[in-house]
Amino acid sequence: MGTTTNKQRILIVGQHYWPETFRITDIAEGLVERGYEVEVLCGTPNYPAGKFFEGYGFFKRKREIRNGVRITRVPEIPRGNNSNFRIGLNFISFPFFALFYVPFFLFKKYDRVIAYQLSPVFMSLPAILLAKIKRKPLFFYVCDFWPHSLFSIVNIKSPFLRGLITKISYWHYRRSDGIIGVFKGMQERFISEVGIDKEKTLYIPQAPEKIYETKANDSDIKARFSKTFNIVFAGNINPAQCFDVITQAAKIVREESSVDIRYIILGDGMSRRWLEKEVKKLNLEKHFVFEGLKPVTEVPKYQSIADATIVALSKSPLFEYGIPAKVYSYMPAGKPIVAAMDGEGQRLINEYAKCGICVDSGDINGLAYAILKLTRASKKSRNAMGESGRSYYFKHFEREHNLTRFIEFTINDNRIPDTEYPDN
Repeated sequence: MGTTTNKQRILIVGQHYWPETFRITDIAEGLVERGYEVEVLCGTPNYPAGKFFEGYGFFKRKREIRNGVRITRVPEIPRGNNSNFRIGLNFISFPFFALFYVPFFLFKKYDRVIAYQLSPVFMSLPAILLAKIKRKPLFFYVCDFWPHSLFSIVNIKSPFLRGLITKISYWHYRRSDGIIGVFKGMQERFISEVGIDKEKTLYIPQAPEKIYETKANDSDIKARFSKTFNIVFAGNINPAQCFDVITQAAKIVREESSVDIRYIILGDGMSRRWLEKEVKKLNLEKHFVFEGLKPVTEVPKYQSIADATIVALSKSPLFEYGIPAKVYSYMPAGKPIVAAMDGEGQRLINEYAKCGICVDSGDINGLAYAILKLTRASKKSRNAMGESGRSYYFKHFEREHNLTRFIEFTINDNRIPDTEYPDN
């Protein structure tokens, strides 16, 4: 199920792709593994640091093949210092330049067009246009549900502007023949707010790349952190991650405990400079270690030396029925998760998988005492939490299972049941 003997051709359109670390890369390569021909139209990699990756540029390295996927890159204005102005230019530049590439794709044969949509929603415009002209089915794979993801970060008070952005966003979604949301809450809003028929929607969790399912060791990393209690964060450093909660909790933990803790930060993003300054202001330099942006192949090596992993998220109605991708990538590591978030993510950690301790979003004291509780727990107890999360992951979120569901819905036109997973 989910494999093919015919060489169906799939076009994926989205601003972000390898070497940027987004899940769509693994999906595209998974489709190639299953026998499909895949081409990607994407931007020039510069996320999250804001400068082009080595070897890439405005007019450099525009076409390449990686693991069987044909990649065409359009110029885009990099995010630079991640100011609102530069991010705005970056948002506009991809769909603008991609529209000029549309004519080059009109003479190619595709069976399906898939729009990979993060922020902003209008990164999907080239996909809409291509599918319309070529009269091919268009499917959306939505990671950021607009306008709600925008409103959760940017406080737009004008009713007129909020209404206009909502209409524009929903117009994009209504162009699709089918739409996948990575949160259960997204799927429900596609139906109730956007007005899309239920059978044209599907919820598929963001399963991490296969590499996260392996356990790796690195002697140098192990030696560096052999005498400390290690809490690992891996991902983008941005406002949604609530590092103010993590740093304030770390300050309380330092005052309440003599345990030598290291918060190992893997990643980069628009809030990194703020975070480094905040760590210095709170005199936490000894406890926070910034390792920078790492390829996904390196992350399991750090998770192997972790005593726990950590995530803290801002309040958002989407999280009531959704689980952040970061949690999925933590679970197969077999380490307990300490978290501050609401909704389904909290229920997963505390009730379903029983793989750590999760308090409410924004609860600084609660997060601090959750960390303290883990430091005081026996290694056997922590290992039991971690293994519970790992086994739950393989039962409900494993990559091949979710890839098959993706194929059945977007390519084979099968309307499949929604994922249910409350049991352990």
